[in-house]
Amino acid sequence: MIIADTPQKIDLYRMNVLEKMLKLEMLGIKMNRGGQPTAYSVIKKEYNLKGSRQKVYDTFKQIVQTTKEREINE
Repeated sequence: MIIADTPQKIDLYRMNVLEKMLKLEMLGIKMNRGGQPTAYSVIKKEYNLKGSRQKVYDTFKQIVQTTKEREINE
């Protein structure tokens, strides 16, 4: 079991969740209720990304991977 006990680990966990949510949105599964923003819009806003869902997903996946590698090396 992995415990997210630092702010950096919590942020990494949230990034992983957003990545998985966006992947599901691309498959047609909606993870929001009512007026809540989609993972696509949250990622675009918070990480200042532009483009289609696929392009945002590919770029964000690289950001998550880089963050994971940096966390492991610390």
